[in-house]
Amino acid sequence: MVKEVKVEQQTTQEEALPDLTEEQTVEEKEPEAAEAVPVEEVPVEEEAEQAKPKKKKGEEEIVEERTYTVPLSRALNRPPKKRAPRAMQLLKAFIIKHMKLEMKVSEEEEEEELPQLVISQEVNEKIWDRGIEKPPRKIRVRAAKDKDGNVTVYLAEAQ
Repeated sequence: MVKEVKVEQQTTQEEALPDLTEEQTVEEKEPEAAEAVPVEEVPVEEEAEQAKPKKKKGEEEIVEERTYTVPLSRALNRPPKKRAPRAMQLLKAFIIKHMKLEMKVSEEEEEEELPQLVISQEVNEKIWDRGIEKPPRKIRVRAAKDKDGNVTVYLAEAQ
């Protein structure tokens, strides 16, 4: 049994183009170069800003980051059905105090946006893990403060 193989001839660019003299090809290339628009010169500072990768909306520049062990044992002084919510209150109060988060509004700052305290989902789940009646006695957290003054609380990596 013999297989027939078709061999296609490869055409080069010269064969595909109609026969032109050297003068015609040079003349055609020159107008294209003349039509090219000169590139605007951008100062070096602007180039550096454009080269920087833009950060995502949720990703902020971290100014200060600390790791704390927050005692939550005072939550056990509450009735059983109010212990986990009390542990969350204790965590918020601890972070506000130690990260120097300004939560009070003065008359002058009413127009400006206040810094916020954000507790990550991991920390919330860790406190509520054993239910409303049995929150942990203490928890290790990592608090990160961004340039706007917002503080975000994450679970420490050691846990």
